[in-house]
Amino acid sequence: MRAMVLDRPREALRCAMVADPQPGPGQVLLQVHACAVCRTDLHVVDGDLPAAKDGVVPGHEIVGWVLAQGPGAERFPPGTRVGVPWLGWTCGACRFCRSGRENLCERARFTGYQIDGGYAELAVADERFCFALPEAYGDAEAAPLLCAGLIGYRALRLAGPDARRIGLYGFGAAAHIVAQVARWEGREVYAFTRPGDAAAEAFAQRLGAAWAGPSDAPAPEPLDAAIVFAPVGALVPAALRAVDRGGTVVCAGIHMGGIPAFPYAILWHERTLRSVANLTRRDGEEFLALAPRVPVRTAIEVLPLEAANTALARLRAGEVSGALVLAP
Repeated sequence: MRAMVLDRPREALRCAMVADPQPGPGQVLLQVHACAVCRTDLHVVDGDLPAAKDGVVPGHEIVGWVLAQGPGAERFPPGTRVGVPWLGWTCGACRFCRSGRENLCERARFTGYQIDGGYAELAVADERFCFALPEAYGDAEAAPLLCAGLIGYRALRLAGPDARRIGLYGFGAAAHIVAQVARWEGREVYAFTRPGDAAAEAFAQRLGAAWAGPSDAPAPEPLDAAIVFAPVGALVPAALRAVDRGGTVVCAGIHMGGIPAFPYAILWHERTLRSVANLTRRDGEEFLALAPRVPVRTAIEVLPLEAANTALARLRAGEVSGALVLAP
């Protein structure tokens, strides 16, 4: 099969013919129809996340059709369409798994990082961590829901049900989805974009943002919560300054640059600063049931598999509105 392989961090992916994967116990073999390009893929390729599998195939927003089942796999028969997210395996036995917090599993393994992912024609996945997908979405349209959508959904839930004014710092794939969910829930969305990015501001306003402006501008209203999607540590103090007393700042990225020192006064008055780690299967089931009710519409651009390096370069440069999707 064809696959885009990362031989070493900070190098371009290599398009190669590699052996077809075979499904092991509890796994399914998928023909990949679409795989969205996520900023986490960029962190893997750029070496920001250590200990990636040698020669890993990136990609963790996979939409595929089941070709075969490994021994003991029963959930998804051949011909079923499924989605594969970032969380690819958990032990089920550690204290986090046993308490319903499998997203914090001490031995978790991740798709496109320790498990070969979807920048390929074929992939294998643990059937426990595959999701049935809403019929309302085509393959490419569904792909961004599997990480950008899921992480945005979890971040919004951690922001709190009573947060009416929500600030989104970094208006990319995740923010453009969560903005639609927040608006459907009756919340006001304030979009903070890269300074000078008029296209992103206009994109946010088309999606119903009450305000859109540069991330170095003060919020026009005190916010109840803010979600920081951009991997820029300096945005954390900015978000803390923007939220009102009792407000929450959620850091939704898996990697972020250093957070500069900030005065205690902007954390004072019971403001909360927290992170989001991965997802749970319950998150996935809830969000994928909710998405067609909103309905969430994903803004996508489809590229061929061989354009993976171009897609990552555009993401790195901040030249993407919505999500890029590779179609093997």
